[in-house]
Amino acid sequence: MKNFKFIFTFVFLLLFGVSNAQKIGVVDTEYILNKLPQYKEAEARLNSQIDTWQSELQNLQSEFERKKAAFESEKVLLIGDQLKLREKEVMDLDKNVKTTTSLRFGANGEITKLRTNLVQPFQDQIWTAIKTMSEKNGLGIVLDKSNNISVIFLQKRYDYTDKVLDVLLKGTDKKEKTNSKSKK
Repeated sequence: MKNFKFIFTFVFLLLFGVSNAQKIGVVDTEYILNKLPQYKEAEARLNSQIDTWQSELQNLQSEFERKKAAFESEKVLLIGDQLKLREKEVMDLDKNVKTTTSLRFGANGEITKLRTNLVQPFQDQIWTAIKTMSEKNGLGIVLDKSNNISVIFLQKRYDYTDKVLDVLLKGTDKKEKTNSKSKK
């Protein structure tokens, strides 16, 4: 009788587990982002802004180096207020370089904020497309293999990246058609 209860419980749990098993899918959001032309355009604008800021910072750094070298070579000739004024000028430039670097390129700098603002709308679109696709395909779990999840092997039938991309691109096509109709 004990064995019967044990076997019955085991079979019941096994059947319950199989009937409630979740379908799992995998997507690659990095691949999806790189296939979206709007994202590439926004990323190009961001990179252009970064290049501009780097150039400005290099110019500021060059000015600091030049004034520092001039100050070091003329230091012995300067007296009193002139010495203090030139030293303050060099120190202010150094502080300006450090502040600009931190404000633009620091952990909470303008580039980080711009990148977040750039990516967030696309992540929202991808999230909506993943949700739509997962509901349509009965998926209970969707993993993103671009977020450092080690996927050692993946059968193509479990990779839903292209289906999510299709949902996104169909949504983009509908928006473009609506916009072109409203312009006429």
